Amino acid sequence: MANASGLRVRPARPTEAAALTAVCHRSKAHWGYDADFMRRSAPALTVTPAMIEAGRVLVAEDAAGGLAGVAAIEPLAEPGRFDLALLFVDPPAIGTGAGRALFAAAVRLAQEAGGARLSILADPFAEAFYLRLGAVRVGEAPSDAIPGRRLPLLDFELRSSGAAAVS
Repeated sequence: MANASGLRVRPARPTEAAALTAVCHRSKAHWGYDADFMRRSAPALTVTPAMIEAGRVLVAEDAAGGLAGVAAIEPLAEPGRFDLALLFVDPPAIGTGAGRALFAAAVRLAQEAGGARLSILADPFAEAFYLRLGAVRVGEAPSDAIPGRRLPLLDFELRSSGAAAVS
């Protein structure tokens, strides 16, 4: 389904893994991180065909069919809890609603899989975005990519009125 700006969110295709990885890299680099940081972050920014085949990777397409962003969820060990593994918007699409649309679609996907909560290990530059959507900061946690770095840890209740508000 497309939104007012022509954005459409759909499941990713395995053949898009490399292009989606490139979106993740451009999105992260947008915040001015240096080359060493980007190199060390590369594994956490990689979308694989296997991730896509698991059925938990979503793509935002612009009106022309170009890739505007990517999101992915992963189940966690705790029943009913999912991780927002990826949410990256290509820099030209920032401000178009692609991030909000991807987040809403990721919430729906987690809900459909029986999820009750979504954990978000946020880049500091993205924390305010998630807070605006109804996530709550619950502390900090170690970066999954950069040893010694601590990141905001957020929680989003999937079965709350907040979940419906991002749709």
